[in-house]
Amino acid sequence: MTSAWPKHRERLVAAPAGTPMTIGELSARTGVPVKRLRRYDDLGFLYTVGRSAGNFRLYDESALWCVRAVETWRSLGLTLDEIGDLTEAYLTQPDEPIGPHLARQLQTVRHRTRARIAELTQLLDRIEEFETRNRAALAGEWDFRETDPRCHPRSHGHA
Repeated sequence: MTSAWPKHRERLVAAPAGTPMTIGELSARTGVPVKRLRRYDDLGFLYTVGRSAGNFRLYDESALWCVRAVETWRSLGLTLDEIGDLTEAYLTQPDEPIGPHLARQLQTVRHRTRARIAELTQLLDRIEEFETRNRAALAGEWDFRETDPRCHPRSHGHA
């Protein structure tokens, strides 16, 4: 699925309230690394209140809500593109509830997760099959090197 986002790349701008925070302070308050917060900000996921005299982006308490929302969605398996789609819907369709959009995204995550579980189950089956076929080698009763042609070159009839 190709994301329609980021068509709407405007920054989320919050009304100033309280003392603004730098990204480092936002990181300290959320426990989210600065590098990740910068990525979220670059993607337009965080409310900002402008810039400092030194040209640093500033955030207020509402950015905490943004970080919690994004981190929650990430913990549920949504990709940044999927979060971008939610952000797009949130910003461009303010009269529509975001819940149905999130429900569709969660269905996509559920499908993707089930497919990954099936892949991992197949991997476990291959590991068990390998272990069964190679029980003696895995127990140290013979060495895999015995099958390596460079370790044991075969005679080709040269005397």
